[in-house]
Amino acid sequence: MSDEYADERRQMANALARRSRVTDERVRDALATVPRHEFVPPAQRDRAYDDRPLPIGDGQTISAPHMVAIMAEKLDLEPGERVLEIGTGCGYHAAVTAELVGDEGAVYSVEYSDELASEAENRLADLGYDVAVRVGDGREGWPEHAPYDAAYLTCAAPAFPDAVVDQVRPGGRLLAPLGTAFQTLVFARKREDGSLETREHGGVQFVRMRG
Repeated sequence: MSDEYADERRQMANALARRSRVTDERVRDALATVPRHEFVPPAQRDRAYDDRPLPIGDGQTISAPHMVAIMAEKLDLEPGERVLEIGTGCGYHAAVTAELVGDEGAVYSVEYSDELASEAENRLADLGYDVAVRVGDGREGWPEHAPYDAAYLTCAAPAFPDAVVDQVRPGGRLLAPLGTAFQTLVFARKREDGSLETREHGGVQFVRMRG
């Protein structure tokens, strides 16, 4: 892994901590470790450590680092957990998740775009991240590897997809931007009876789920 941008990574993570955008030390360390510049097009690399979303092609974006941090903290990911991601995009968020669940954990990511999925899979492998990527409709999840301890969407949906909810174990967590014109980041914990206990965490703006 190139260290050319190591100082910028640390400065970005520390700046987010000073602004209370990240409060969990493990999440801060993950942001300081994952080389975000490797996940953006070459023309965007000089802006890779700005706290802003950037275009990655096919009408999609890489989320701002503070949003990735917020989502990681809300899910409270632990080493060894099995996690489902809907919306691989460039693979950056999956890499942060992989740092948090560690070698004993597992990350499974579903991407609608053939091109983005292929590029992300190769990029993650080249950087040493053991993330499984498949092309598919995110509303269907990835049932072969269920149950998951946690699942999250990096794209906005009207509601948590039923299949994704079904694939999370009782007691597990879900997180997604929900809504159409107006989106809200919603955390949910799955009860033993399969219903969801939800909490809202403010307005957000994500690209919409495709499929």
